[in-house]
Amino acid sequence: MQFNYRIVFIITALLFTLSVSLTSVNYYASMDLTHTQLKNSALPLTVDNIYTEIQKQIIEPNLIASMMAHDTFMKDWLANEESDTEQVVKYLDTIQNKYQMFATFLVSEKTQNYYSAAGLLEKINKDNAHNQWYFSFKQTPEAQEINIDKNAHMGPSLVMFINHKIFDNDFHMIGATGVGLKTSYINDMLKQFRLSYHFNVYFINEQGQVIISELDSHSINHINEVPELKQIKSDLISKGSQLFEYERQGERIILNRKYIPELDLYLLVEAKMNDFTKEVKETFYFNIVISLLLTLAITLIILIYVRNIHRKLNQLADNDQLTGLPNRRFFNRGLAHAMQLKKRNNINLSVLFLDLDNFKKINDTQGHDVGDEVLKRVAKLLDNTTRGTDFAARWGGEEFVILLFNSNAEGAAISAEKLGKAIEQDQALFDLVGHQVTISLGVTAVQDDDDIDAIIKRVDGALYKAKAAGKNQFIVD
Repeated sequence: MQFNYRIVFIITALLFTLSVSLTSVNYYASMDLTHTQLKNSALPLTVDNIYTEIQKQIIEPNLIASMMAHDTFMKDWLANEESDTEQVVKYLDTIQNKYQMFATFLVSEKTQNYYSAAGLLEKINKDNAHNQWYFSFKQTPEAQEINIDKNAHMGPSLVMFINHKIFDNDFHMIGATGVGLKTSYINDMLKQFRLSYHFNVYFINEQGQVIISELDSHSINHINEVPELKQIKSDLISKGSQLFEYERQGERIILNRKYIPELDLYLLVEAKMNDFTKEVKETFYFNIVISLLLTLAITLIILIYVRNIHRKLNQLADNDQLTGLPNRRFFNRGLAHAMQLKKRNNINLSVLFLDLDNFKKINDTQGHDVGDEVLKRVAKLLDNTTRGTDFAARWGGEEFVILLFNSNAEGAAISAEKLGKAIEQDQALFDLVGHQVTISLGVTAVQDDDDIDAIIKRVDGALYKAKAAGKNQFIVD
């Protein structure tokens, strides 16, 4: 992978050198060329850079909010211990300080209480306009959302909230949690683009109201305040990206619009042609900036392409090509990670190790093609039968292994029995080989002092005992 990155950086250097050379040759470019570059390069790249910066700022907080929503402590507290407010306040305060979030919050569906790191803030009410976000979010099918709003308890500034629903084991919504981010970084970015590149940047909602703009920049409050924008309002409020060009107070204006789905807002970037055609020298330096941005964009595309290739190679290395399941290498890595989670969060882990009974006879009498179809069908059954939090892998040959999260030995035994019946009663397998296909399973619970070798050895021993005892059964060890 280092070699690929070196090639990317070499290409980047060559592209940038070429861009600067071409810019120098066109030092005395005409206004028409400047106009074309502004439309086709500068504005689109600026929009993409702002969009990329916003995405970067959202990724980590979104992961934190998702972690909070799936935290077993949060679910257990909402279900059984909500009367102990101190626990959840301490939890929210810890998350807020640990990850340097502006705010963390939790809303209980049962009590309608709104908690933050500062304690119980209020009891939400449908009649309170500031609480409408929760009831609207509750009605949406999505499990998460991002919105920009004000909260009276968090000051007068706009806050970007990343909201995640919390579900119980029956997938009923029991609350909402998430984090709040200051939008000041957006203001700094908008100011930089105005001062450095003469771009006026702001965000509008579906009604045309300006939601985010640079503070103290005398920006408009609504696009209806500008007659030229009011005329193209229907075109501005649409998905995707689009370029507009119009006259305003004798100045030629070029505007690029892009829909930002994460914020459900429309990003508008305006440029006045006069700012880019004042002097030939300014045009020269401007073209250098555009060349740099273009090179960075191409570099980004190449980096993404290289990383995609690397990801595909990793996928080939981590997955069994016949069944599509993860292979032994990937399973061992996942088991090691799960054991670390067990130590930190004190969760139960169990492992099922299974083997198809009399599989060699199927291969010998009906051929390897039928045997391969049996393996693929069993893999599909494993994937369909296990929970979303668990994962199955092909260990090798006709052997498969399953890691069960939040499952002790008793729960694993139930899963083993359920899986055995699902395979034995599967009509597709019966149609493939002309008789019922059965499996033998070894079951074990992961202990605190276990290592991977000890777990595999113990569960493999349990599988051997199940085979020796007559097959089509499971043994817990």
